[in-house]
Amino acid sequence: MSIKQIISRIKPTEQELYEAAQKRLDSLTKPAGSLGRLEEFARRLVTITGEIMPALDKKVIFTFAGDHGVTEEGISAFPKEVTSQMVFNLLRGGAAINVLARHANADVVVIDIGVDFHFNPPFPLFSKEETGGVLLSRKVVSGTRNIRKGPAMTRDEAIRCIEVGINLAEDYVTKGYQLFGTGEMGIGNTTPSSAIAAVLVGKSVSEVTGRGTGIGDYALRNKIRIIEHAIAINKPDPSDPVDVLSKVGGAEIGGIAGLIIGAAAHRVPLVIDGFISTAGALIAYCLEPKTKDYMFAAHTSVEIGHKAMLEKIGLQPILNLNLRLGEGTGAALAMLVIEAGLKIYKEMATFGEVGVSEKIQE
Repeated sequence: MSIKQIISRIKPTEQELYEAAQKRLDSLTKPAGSLGRLEEFARRLVTITGEIMPALDKKVIFTFAGDHGVTEEGISAFPKEVTSQMVFNLLRGGAAINVLARHANADVVVIDIGVDFHFNPPFPLFSKEETGGVLLSRKVVSGTRNIRKGPAMTRDEAIRCIEVGINLAEDYVTKGYQLFGTGEMGIGNTTPSSAIAAVLVGKSVSEVTGRGTGIGDYALRNKIRIIEHAIAINKPDPSDPVDVLSKVGGAEIGGIAGLIIGAAAHRVPLVIDGFISTAGALIAYCLEPKTKDYMFAAHTSVEIGHKAMLEKIGLQPILNLNLRLGEGTGAALAMLVIEAGLKIYKEMATFGEVGVSEKIQE
């Protein structure tokens, strides 16, 4: 099924479901609206899933991994090899996302969509308790090309990256998962994310480019120049999100965009992690604005371009913890808060059930 066909299956959320969820929330033993955004999360889960009493029993965080040719320009504090090394760390259960996903009772699935390394099977076997997930090989490219010298990918490669995410959504809906989270691992990937932000939000590169893994002032100025040059020579078309992805994006960003599209088509709520994940969300939103109704923004990243992308999409972040790691760490934490809202909605007693007098009407 083509991307266009999948997008055609994304429907607007229903006002009737919103009103039904609000009626139940107003009947709970509390002043109306007193649990703030927890109530918002519950309402949204009802409208997204189409279920008056939705369940979040199976949760999964997808960490898309990919390398970037632009790292040869010195835009990262870490060498490219760290991407594959961190994939092995994720498999061993030693990364931050493994810890936080275990805390959130979510599985972690690592997708090799564009790592410049061949993960030779059979892989070492780790128990589910140690890893929370598996490595899936869905490689489209072995690293993108250097965007300072030309397009990151061909248009066909960019489309295939989006299709990887769409197919993953389909597979994991079939497996019974009810809440998705996005994550990524790719040294240098704040550079293409900043380029995407500049093009699709319409801001200057300096307004949306931060320090990534912690580069110094000189490296930051160089990073800004590299992105400006990449946009100038590649001329990505802001009216064509696939063109933007192919010319200045990354494989993992495309995979995240596809996952969001696939989740929305299947009415599965999806939690967006930080800056790089939101670049993928922005691609998905520009392809189909209705995808916004199926996304939760996990947090506000330290990266300066993050806020601009969230505002463009129209998402309000749940947390503000000064995070800048990626991997899906913010998504795992936000899942806990979203689930808390659902538990309030489903488990709290109503006025009628316990015989508590309701508010006197004014």
